[in-house]
Amino acid sequence: MTAKIAVLAPRVADQIAAGEVVERPASVVKELVENALDAGAGAIRVAIENGGRTLIRVSDDGDGMGREDAELALARHATSKIRDPADLIGVATFGFRGEALPAIASVARFELETSPDGRAGTRIGVVGGKRDAVADVVRQRGTTVTVRALFFNTPARRKFLRAQATETRAVVEVLTVLALTRPDVAFTLTSDDRSLIDVPPAAGQLERVRALWGAGLADTLLPVAHCEGPLEVRGFAQRPAQARPAGRKGYVFVRGRPIRDPFILRAGEAGYRSTIAPGDRPSLILFLDLPGDAVDVNVHPAKLEVRFREKFFVEQVVEEAVRRALGPLAAAAPLGVGGLGPGIGGAWADVGAVAPGGPPGELFPREPLTPDTRPPAPLLQVFDTYLLFQTDSGVAIVDQHSAHERVLYETVMRQLSGDGAPAQRLLLPLTVEFTPPELDAIETQRELLRRVGYEIEPFSGRTVVVHTAPNPHPRFDAARCLQELVADLAGGRFGGWANRLERFAATFACRAAIKAGQRLELEEMRELVGRLLTATLPAHDVHGRPTIVQLPKEELERRFGRS
Repeated sequence: MTAKIAVLAPRVADQIAAGEVVERPASVVKELVENALDAGAGAIRVAIENGGRTLIRVSDDGDGMGREDAELALARHATSKIRDPADLIGVATFGFRGEALPAIASVARFELETSPDGRAGTRIGVVGGKRDAVADVVRQRGTTVTVRALFFNTPARRKFLRAQATETRAVVEVLTVLALTRPDVAFTLTSDDRSLIDVPPAAGQLERVRALWGAGLADTLLPVAHCEGPLEVRGFAQRPAQARPAGRKGYVFVRGRPIRDPFILRAGEAGYRSTIAPGDRPSLILFLDLPGDAVDVNVHPAKLEVRFREKFFVEQVVEEAVRRALGPLAAAAPLGVGGLGPGIGGAWADVGAVAPGGPPGELFPREPLTPDTRPPAPLLQVFDTYLLFQTDSGVAIVDQHSAHERVLYETVMRQLSGDGAPAQRLLLPLTVEFTPPELDAIETQRELLRRVGYEIEPFSGRTVVVHTAPNPHPRFDAARCLQELVADLAGGRFGGWANRLERFAATFACRAAIKAGQRLELEEMRELVGRLLTATLPAHDVHGRPTIVQLPKEELERRFGRS
């Protein structure tokens, strides 16, 4: 009887391994650059031609290899990273699969040059998995791997490569991600002798972001730093005002390793609830650090995915980390150079004041502020829309409508989850007419309308009677607010909110807030600033627009020639 089971020939096994690890030129670049980083390189140079089809060359100045190690590196299952199964838990290096180099060499014309000391070196050539030549070479300390004619012996796979521009973009993306992980290392990438990436060593990740993408992105990022239990989350989150439906940067790193995890990015986006418009996608660059036994990194051939032991906990912490980053007043958008100084909290305390014992949910007190409060800093309203005052580091400008919208949103969210808002009974009930879809919206949202202060009952035909109404400020128009609120709810203008209560609160806050063009008394301005100061997310309204912008003092001095 003829045997049906056979052991694969080594060259066939190598090509199968290549199918797992080497999908395209970018995969080769990823494996070789990760090896260079693990070798302690301080500078890595990558060159490609024809999108990587014709040539891929990766050179580094890290720890090179002696003759014996260089030959072993091209053997199956050879690695310097692990020795026993316990080493697979919490691997702290990028690459540890022994298949990478032999897999690449099995589908290309491959050459390895390496030297451990800058004197004696080794050159090894491999063609389609077959050892070609081993020779001495004199070279600097480090390693250079040259890969030519990728997939020359597997034409079916070569045919599946994309256009040159597409493959080049994939290589740029791979090197960009790795450059983010190691800002202390210099990276260069040339494509057909054209420089695409050239970043020197950087003092930190933000400086590296600036070098890769420019100040246009770097200046919109806020630092993320939060630790809960064994998990630490750091990195950067974009200011809500700069979030857009497309073009965002989204990167996640676990224990220094770049991974693909849309759920972590989604958790980060959840931290933006009530600060951006539905559909906007903020840029997020998040680094997660947790014990090695809490994450399994060996679940994907190219190490692009991981498995968390407590996935729900990780997502909760990421969401909270982003939300905390958006909370401080430093998240306010700066105008011109510089940013918010460390003393803004004290300056705000001088300007804003919350009346002690004021009724919950009522923004403006009926009585003036008590005289025992700290003497307030000067506060000015301009264009009946913006509130200006001095901070320790510049001039702050508050949009009164956006600020009140944020204050009302957070107040209403507490009311909707509690006993509701205090309402005033109208001496003369209002009669308001609505369209059939709007009447349906009133019926659907009746309980929520009651919780914000509207007690409504049908009257006749398309008319309803309003017996009570909220009173968030003295200029509040109860009938107009109700009409606009119901029209928005019926028309789906505020659609896209994942949470029904948040959608309702955002709609009400937008319609009930004081408007641009309404003049405020000085006590009202101070009260508004004070309420904004105590908000959870004071720097942005529910649409993602800034409530506060700051003109730094150094920008003023630059404009007037004092710097």
